[in-house]
Parts: sequence; C-alpha cells; structure tokens
Amino acid sequence: MDGGWEILDGPEGSELRPLKANAPAMDPAVPRAVTLLTVVYGWKPDAERWLLSVFTRCKADFEALVVDNSGDARIAGWLEGRAAERLRVLRLDPPAGFAAAVNAGIEAAAGEICVLFDTSVELTGDAVSPLLQALADPTVVVAGPFGLRSKDTVKEFAEHPGPDVDAIEGYCMAFRRSDALAAGGMDPKFRFYRIADIDFSFRLRDRGGRARVVSGLPLTRHEHRLWEATPPAERDRLSRRNLYRFLDRWRTRFDLLVGQNSNR
Repeated sequence: MDGGWEILDGPEGSELRPLKANAPAMDPAVPRAVTLLTVVYGWKPDAERWLLSVFTRCKADFEALVVDNSGDARIAGWLEGRAAERLRVLRLDPPAGFAAAVNAGIEAAAGEICVLFDTSVELTGDAVSPLLQALADPTVVVAGPFGLRSKDTVKEFAEHPGPDVDAIEGYCMAFRRSDALAAGGMDPKFRFYRIADIDFSFRLRDRGGRARVVSGLPLTRHEHRLWEATPPAERDRLSRRNLYRFLDRWRTRFDLLVGQNSNR
C-alpha cells in the first residue's frame, strides 16, 4: 500500500514525510486463521489488559499482532519481554499516523482475517469466533459489535444495532486481509483515529459488500485513553479535518447508506 507523502510546515520551513509507516523487517510469520491487531501509543496497563484477554479468551487459531506506535523505549522494552509463540510486535520508528500504523499491521498480518481492536477493549469471552462466522458470508466485508448508520447524509452517523449498517466502529472491526489490501488499506492521511474507521468501512464496501453488526459479543469497553489525553480543542480540530477529508470523497455516495436503500 503506497501511502505517498504529506507536507509538514515547521519553524525551519516545509518538509516531506512519507505517509507509509517505516517498519523494520520481521521474522516470517506462521500462517494463522486470524490476526488480532492493535496499535499501542502508550498506556501499558491497557495494552497488557488487552493481551491477557486475547490469550485467555480467544478460541480461534490466532496471532496477536501489536503495532508499537508509542515511540517510547519503555513500551518497546516491555513488549520485547512479553515474547510468546502467538505474539508478534511491529515497532514503528518513527511513529506514524493512525491509519499508516494500521496499514503496517495489515501488511504484516499472518491471518486471512484481521480483527482490529482498540486497547480500550477487553475480551470477556470468545468474541472472535462469531466474527469469523460473520465473514464466512462472502457478501459481508466488515463486521463488528458497534455499527453506525446515517439516515440521509454522509456527515452525521449514530450508533445502530443493525444487522446491516453503513460502517463499523474501530473499537473492534473484522475484515479479510485480502479485501483490505485490494482497497488500499486505510487512507494514510487519517493521522488521527476519528472517522478513519468510517472511511475504511466505505472503502471496503465501495468494492461491493455489506457491513454487518455481530451483536452480543462478550466485550467490555474501558476508557479511551487517546481521546481523553488529547486536549479538547485539538481533538475537535483533528476530528473536523478528518471529517472534511471523508466528505471530499464520499459526500455524494448516498448509495452506500443502508437506511436509504433498504428496510434492513
């Protein structure tokens, strides 16, 4: 996935930065049915809670792939000390934007299916097998427990129980790795996470396919650290910028709004 370049303005002038994450080489991966993928920015207790829940609750043939996007040597050292047969760590140096970090994980994934998790999510039971079952339906391209629908525009979305929805929230979203690669992954210009999941759902669905809510999954959502740690004015600014980018591409795609095209 070629991410291109972006222009960054600084006190000493402008510079070009590649949008594709610069990831070091990894050992060859053992093929797995599913890759459970998360991006870590810090907050070691959250990452540890997620890892523990994955290794104790997942019943599928899985690998846990942690993309270390923290830029923190302490986090890197902790992850290196957590070596396990089904755990792989991909450290990005320097850290990348959210979408580029996710794309690096998708490219490195050993599983035919990827399930992207936020580290605020804790598995309290086997939440993965039902997602794999949902994707056994070839008409479903993205699935997860938290769905979004918009009634009449592509500007405002609200939670919806589904089963068919416009998009799946990135707290937990499952998709085929091959579909993600064919769609070009997430748009790497989404450096902040907000709306990147909606855009990615649309990118997957634009090639044909449905977004499906899998309800009743045994999951718990805890505090979203990145949101809470970002100053309100800054997160509003970043969210607006992402919204404008989303609208630039999708504002006329009413055909992708489930509510306008069916009674499902």
